Amino acid sequence: MQYSMNTTPCILEPAWSRVITRPQRRVIRGATRLLTAPLFHVDAFARRPFEGNPAAVCLPSRPRRKEWMQQVAAEMNVSETAFVVPTFGGFDLRWFTPTGEVSLCGHATLAAAHVLWETGQVAERSEVRFRTRSGPLIARRVDGSIELNLPSRPVVETRQIPRAVRIALDVSPISVGRTLEQAPENADFVVELEGEAAVRAVRPDFAALRSVPGGVIVTARADDPQYDFVSRYFAPWWGIDEDPVTGSAHCALAPYWAGRLGKTKLVGRQISARGGVVEARVDGDRVHLCGRAVT
Repeated sequence: MQYSMNTTPCILEPAWSRVITRPQRRVIRGATRLLTAPLFHVDAFARRPFEGNPAAVCLPSRPRRKEWMQQVAAEMNVSETAFVVPTFGGFDLRWFTPTGEVSLCGHATLAAAHVLWETGQVAERSEVRFRTRSGPLIARRVDGSIELNLPSRPVVETRQIPRAVRIALDVSPISVGRTLEQAPENADFVVELEGEAAVRAVRPDFAALRSVPGGVIVTARADDPQYDFVSRYFAPWWGIDEDPVTGSAHCALAPYWAGRLGKTKLVGRQISARGGVVEARVDGDRVHLCGRAVT
């Protein structure tokens, strides 16, 4: 489906229902009525198409069943699909991978804010306020980019490294930590390696990592002086072998490297095949991430 960027859709049901054709409204052989909603494909943390991390943004006019949202996310088959529903004072926001719902996603939040501004549902200079499983999140425009106000994810050093992680990565880490989360599937291991070349050389055993709840971040200091650190992110548990650019990972990487480098403003480069740059600022228990997006 295509939706004209020259129009300004309203957040009310009648406006969006105009894009539903008559055949889509029919009951087909007694089946349930087809559900439709505007759907956008956005490259986040990108300045041009085919860079950064792809996200789908779906705009239902009212809450949908979790099963339906999961089916849509599986159909889109990108690392995250964001579902944005208007509510009093802002928007409810939920994120789904092809296999499950997650508690925090940075790049799909950036994509969702981008779509709301681009379609005129939020005024150009107004903040976008989201209500999420990770609490309230705010997006605002700053010098042509989008700045996200997200929760910090502290990393604590650990000696309890699952055997599957050691086997899957086959590396000699400088240190290994894990983010503090209530549910293990929401936690990430943070594995620091000796240098950027070691991060690039990692060839994970994804089958082994599928038994590890959450994700695994490998990181090191950057060789290029314009960046502070590099990283890669693997999350087969969530149906994502390697994520191109991961906002939630930088909510852990920013405070991690801030402590090591003694600075609160950092620039990270995720060196996946697509690659992407994330500007970060650590402010107490919050991390501000900055990037651009392209529909």
